[in-house]
Amino acid sequence: MIHSLFIGGVGMQEVILIALVVLLLFGGKKIPELMKGLGNGVRAFKEGINGSVDDSEESKNKEKD
Repeated sequence: MIHSLFIGGVGMQEVILIALVVLLLFGGKKIPELMKGLGNGVRAFKEGINGSVDDSEESKNKEKD
């Protein structure tokens, strides 16, 4: 028995349908721009998380000195 790799039992037909709807709504030229913006957002989020960890480590080191 093949189990679905997608959450909630979403099959390949549903994924293709969603992709086609997104393509129709945004067009082929707009999708790369959206993905670039999403990537920049994820990168900024990761830098923010890493920055807050680094800031807390620096403040601990300053307290020790």
